[in-house]
Amino acid sequence: MPRISIVTPARAGARNGNRHTAQRWAAFARSLGYRVAVMVQWDGKPCDLLLALHARRSHASVLEYRKHYPDSPLVVTLTGTDLYRDLPASREARASLRLADRVSVLQEDALRLLDPNTRKKARTVYQSANPLIHHAPPKSRFRVAVVGHLREEKDPFRTALALSHLKRDLEVVQVGAALSPPMTKAAKQFMQRDRRYRWLGGRTHAQALGWIARSHLLVVSSVMEGGANVISEAARIGTPVLASRVSGNLGMLGRGYPGYFPLHDERELGRLIEKSIRSRTFLRSLKKALAARRRLFAPSAERVALAAVLREALERRA
Repeated sequence: MPRISIVTPARAGARNGNRHTAQRWAAFARSLGYRVAVMVQWDGKPCDLLLALHARRSHASVLEYRKHYPDSPLVVTLTGTDLYRDLPASREARASLRLADRVSVLQEDALRLLDPNTRKKARTVYQSANPLIHHAPPKSRFRVAVVGHLREEKDPFRTALALSHLKRDLEVVQVGAALSPPMTKAAKQFMQRDRRYRWLGGRTHAQALGWIARSHLLVVSSVMEGGANVISEAARIGTPVLASRVSGNLGMLGRGYPGYFPLHDERELGRLIEKSIRSRTFLRSLKKALAARRRLFAPSAERVALAAVLREALERRA
């Protein structure tokens, strides 16, 4: 029974995408017959394959593993900060990719950004979701959800800013822990400024999914995304998405998706929210386009894609 070590910079108990991905992949790998250990840094114990999430932040583990086991399989998974911030400037991130037997990316547009040698060994593994709830927004008031920790990469207050361009009676509910005192202060100021905006702070994963299901729209305004799991969740639930036109979102939703707005453009976001309220035809077009991508985010699809990556890496070194 092959042994796999999964390295993620996200500590146990962290409510972020990297940790969720590591835990989900560990479960898939175990169901495929592998023995799996998840750790923040490689512990030096022998394993048949190392799977490292984050090329730069897991580089020390990648380097140490390669030093001790130069002929053993190595898979490196690229995150959003890897792709859109680290790779151009970080020698460590680029070195991790050179050392890898296989590279996994979380959405299709990421492949376009890789150099030819890395692209040859790269595979797309869409993140999946299996929420046991369905889209059931309130009938009394139009609700927009924003879900994710409050940090700069998420451009978290773009929806709150869009309210200044909307005269309608609607509700914006933001779910996610503030990762810095300035973010906490800003969220509280937005609540004081406009009663239509509510920040709920950190919530459990189940609670966050509940808010997605009980909202008419989900807004993903990120500056950079490796492959937003919240989009997978919305697609599986059936909640339409409005998203910033950035590579990570394009790779998840497809280039023809009708619900994009330019990055940092709260006026256009406000216009799309208004259009969603006013036009049932537009709202249906969002739902239809999202439903067409839904199968990509099925757990069975992710399990098959991950199995292929692990198998290819093991066979390459056999």
